[in-house]
Formats: sequence, C-alpha cells, structure tokens
Amino acid sequence: MPLRFRRPSAWSLRARLLAVQVTLLALVCVCIGAGSMLATSRFLIEQLDEQVRDASFRSVTLFDLGPPPPMPGVPRLAGPGPIFLDAPGQSTGTVGAVIRDGRAAEAAVITVTGARQRLTETAYQQLSTVGEDGCTTVELDGLGRYRLTRAVAADGTAIVTGLPASGVDNTLLSLFAIFCVVGAVALTAAAVAGVVVVRRQLAPLSDVAGAALTVADMPLERGEVNLPSPIVSVSPAQVHTEIGKLGTALNRMLERIADALSARHASETRVRQFVADASHELRTPLAAISGYTELAQRNSDRVPADVAHAMGRVASEAARMTELVGDLLLLARLDSGRPLERVPVDLSQLTVDAVSDAHIAAPEHNWLIDLPDEPVVLAGDQARLHQVIANLLSNSRIHTPPGTTVTVHLVVEGDQLRLMVRDDGPGIPTEQQSEIFERFARGDTSRSRRGGSTGLGLAIAAAVVKAHHGSISVRSAPGDTAFVVILPAAVA
Repeated sequence: MPLRFRRPSAWSLRARLLAVQVTLLALVCVCIGAGSMLATSRFLIEQLDEQVRDASFRSVTLFDLGPPPPMPGVPRLAGPGPIFLDAPGQSTGTVGAVIRDGRAAEAAVITVTGARQRLTETAYQQLSTVGEDGCTTVELDGLGRYRLTRAVAADGTAIVTGLPASGVDNTLLSLFAIFCVVGAVALTAAAVAGVVVVRRQLAPLSDVAGAALTVADMPLERGEVNLPSPIVSVSPAQVHTEIGKLGTALNRMLERIADALSARHASETRVRQFVADASHELRTPLAAISGYTELAQRNSDRVPADVAHAMGRVASEAARMTELVGDLLLLARLDSGRPLERVPVDLSQLTVDAVSDAHIAAPEHNWLIDLPDEPVVLAGDQARLHQVIANLLSNSRIHTPPGTTVTVHLVVEGDQLRLMVRDDGPGIPTEQQSEIFERFARGDTSRSRRGGSTGLGLAIAAAVVKAHHGSISVRSAPGDTAFVVILPAAVA
C-alpha cells in the first residue's frame, strides 16, 4: 500500500511541535556551522596570505641578490624555473615565476622531493595575468587552487609567488565533516529529548482529549446519563495554565450538560408517566363507550338510519382509539424496562402467520416468503415478535399502492437472525429515513395514512427489537425499500 504524504496541517500537535523544534535546531546548527566555516575560512586565508607575502619577499630578495656562489658540500638541485626557489625557507608546493614583457619567462613549482618542476603553458599564461593588487586565488592548470601575489624586483622584473590553498580546503572539509557529525548527533538527541518533553508536557491535553472522546461515545440521545464529574482532574497549581483553563472549561461545560440532560430526562420521565397514566385511565371510559355503542347497535333497526350510521362511526373510532391506547401502554412498559417473556419462539411460523394475515387484509398486493428449510427458533416474546412482523407488513401494506410486491426474507447468519421486509413501492424520502422509527412519525403523500395509521407501528417495532437486544434499520430508494431486523440467534 503506497504511503500518502499528509500536509503539516493534518499532523498531530505533538508531531508539529517536534518538527518545529527539530527544524529550528537544524537552522541554528546550519547558521552556527556556516558562520564558523566562514570565519575559519577567512582566518586560514589571511594566514595563508601572510605566508604568501613572506615567500614573495624572500623570492624578490633572492632574485635581487642573484644566484648564490657554489658552496662546498651543498649540492644544487637541477631543474627548470627561477633559481630563487632553491633558497632556504621555500616550502614544498611553492610556485615561482619571473614575468618579463608581460609574459612568464620561467616558472616552476617545488615538488615534494625539493626539485623544481616546470609548469604547463596554460599555467604560464595564468601566472602572466596575476596583478599587483594583493593576493589572488587562481585555479592553476595541473596544480589546483593557489593564492598568488605579484611583486616587483629592483630591476623592474615582476616576480609571482604563490602557495597552494589545498591545506585550507582540507581543513575546511574536515571542519565541515565535524559539523555534520556533531549536528546529526545533536539533532538526534534533540528529537529524542523533544519526544519525551513534548509527550510529558502534552499529557494533560491528551487526558482532556480522551475524556472528551469518552463523553462523545456515551449514549446521550435519550434516557438518564451519568457524566463523571469532574471528568478532568486539574491541580490548583495548573489552574492558570492553558491546559488548566481548558480542563476547567471542559469540566464546567460537562456540568452544564449534565444538568441539562438531567432536566431533559426528568421531563421525559414525567411525559412518559403522564402518557402511561392517561392511557391507563382512558381504557375504562373507552370500554364503556364501546359497550354502549355495541348495545345501541343491537337495536339499530329501531332508530333512524343516520343515528345508526353515527353509532357505527362512534364504534369504529372507539376501536381505533382503544388500539392507540394499547400501543401507548406497550411503549410505556418498554420504556420502563419491564422484561419480556423469554420462551422458545418459532420465527418461521410467526412469519407465515403474519404474511397470511397481511394477504387477507390486502389481497391486491403480491406477498412472497423466503424462509430457510429448517424452522428458525429463538428465545423471545412470541406476541411482541409477531407484532414486529405484523407492523412491518402493515407499514408496507398501508404506504404502497395496490400491485406492490412485498417479500419477507428470513436468514440465519452465524449467531444472528436477519429478517428483511422488502417492497418495490415508491420508497421513503431521504430526509424522513432518519426519523422513521420515531413516535408519531408520518410519511408524505407518497406513503399516506391509509388504513388509519397512528404513527406508532415502527416505533413499537424498534422498541421491541431493542428489548430483544437486536437492531432495526431501513434503506430505501424508489422501487426498493427494505426494513432489516437483526436478532441474536439464542435458543431458549
């Protein structure tokens, strides 16, 4: 897998601080090294120039005095070039040249053996161009870099003398190598120390980030939430630091959030209790209304037709309201956490029964079943699981036009059961899919309220599935809507 380079803005704070630290230290090392190299180079060049001037003074003096008389026992080395190169004090590598009429008449260099070696024609020409304005650096042909100077003898002859700059170059190269090694060691040590220091200094910030992630992963959307207080420990000595201020602000923010969540939970509890109490109290008058309407309908042939029709409508609405009250009571029981029955349930048989009921209720739809060969048995509440399947089928029946094909799939996948109710209806708008399992959620005109939908069917299905430690989801597009229920395949 190829590595992707991330921009510095995407690096972590630790990485950026360490990179800045190492970069600044590298710049400091480069500046110090460059300054030291420059100062050393100037010092060595000035020192070499002083030696060149001394050699030039000796050469001019010896040229003015002429060749020394032969001395017994002191041999003279033969070779080309000026005779003053044989004088005592002339070091190895010294270049000497005699310039007459603007051209080098003779020139040579002292070899490591002390002999004089003739220079090339190109070197002759280079020596002829040396001016009298101090020492000059020239890349002599065949010899390398030289510092040369020009002086005038007593008879007006120009004498060019020079010394090699290789010593300076070698010294600077050695110094550069030393700076590189020392700089690399210093940068490595600084990087290691920086990792330790930055990690230690940013440890409180990491604690704050970890605490924030812990709170972010908590289920804060509903129910009672117990937030740790304080979530970040801030010592009194760090209250006025940046990390201390951040931790204190986070603790105060979480306290406010905890208060708001507690108030919300208390409000939700009161509302749910009110709904449960109201639903329970409504059952008695609804039962009385249903009883009296049933009694009145027994004598419908003795009352006017409009009165009989009105009593029929009262009975129909009373039945619908009784169903709504029953749904609300069921949701209230599930919200209170009352345990469901845990008995062996044949989910295959439940599916067949629910699809058969749906087929009778809506014969104009096409109902299909896809079941495993063996019965699917799990531990759960049979009545509630039947209600889940019936509600999903009712949702497809109510919100799709006649001729829609509804298919129920039941599959065993490892330790899970997957129940899917799929239809080829008009689909659910994308903006409504996130809230379709909320209570009293209703679709638009494409999924209308035909059949007296209360908006609680999918909410009850979701609550029952959650009570069975499962999950329910929906995916929808025009022509393909699927509700998927995942249940643990635990056999009682």
